[in-house]
Amino acid sequence: MSSVMPRFPLVWITGAGTGIGRATALSLAAKGSDVIVSGRRADVLEEVSAQAVGDCLEGRILPLVMDVTQPGAYQQALEHIEQQWKLPDLVILNAGNHQPMPLASLNLDTCRTLMEVNYFAVMAGLEVLLPRMKARGSGQIACTASLASYRGLPTAAAYGASKAALVNACEALQVELQGSGVRLQVINPGFVKTPLTDRNTFAMPQLISPEEAAEALVRGLHSSGFEIRFPRGFAWTLALLRRLPYRIYFKWVKKGTGF
Repeated sequence: MSSVMPRFPLVWITGAGTGIGRATALSLAAKGSDVIVSGRRADVLEEVSAQAVGDCLEGRILPLVMDVTQPGAYQQALEHIEQQWKLPDLVILNAGNHQPMPLASLNLDTCRTLMEVNYFAVMAGLEVLLPRMKARGSGQIACTASLASYRGLPTAAAYGASKAALVNACEALQVELQGSGVRLQVINPGFVKTPLTDRNTFAMPQLISPEEAAEALVRGLHSSGFEIRFPRGFAWTLALLRRLPYRIYFKWVKKGTGF
């Protein structure tokens, strides 16, 4: 366990039962933070806590069950956190969902489901957290979006749109937060091996482990940048595609993906 005072004494992570959220919680705990881990399933959160004990981080992982899509969930959870501890120094709004939607399966239900989790649930968290942090005059929030937010990609008409909406909203809010002592960041991962990406039936370029993702994420949290993106090579490739004119972009992506 770190003997140095952590930059983020108390952290709250949603969607922390598996994947990036879980790995990031354990990484921050190893650096000395107390980390509240939230998710829908108590048994999964207890597994994270048990892993922390096995890593000699007993007491660093604090499970808190919640469903981010339920009305009032953030308000209730934050009231509990403030009663038991304090307003967190860092919150990572990481809960999200992914479902491929190719043209042949285009349907509004999938769009609504992903917007509900990936956009509206995050905005619900910001609605509760930002006023409290602004009143305190300090705090940091990172919202998990995706590199798929950069441009439209095949099978991601629902998923990419939900993440693009989140990035746009965070950009707008960060402009107004300047000078308040509160900082907002977006996390744009590429392909990370998680239960969500396990649903993909195509080859995923530069697939990384949750631990590799957590390392890049934590490094980004300690930086001054607005965007945290990884893995580096894939992020640069998509950043380049974002700059291409449509006539070239559509041709290259169709050829590269086989669609």
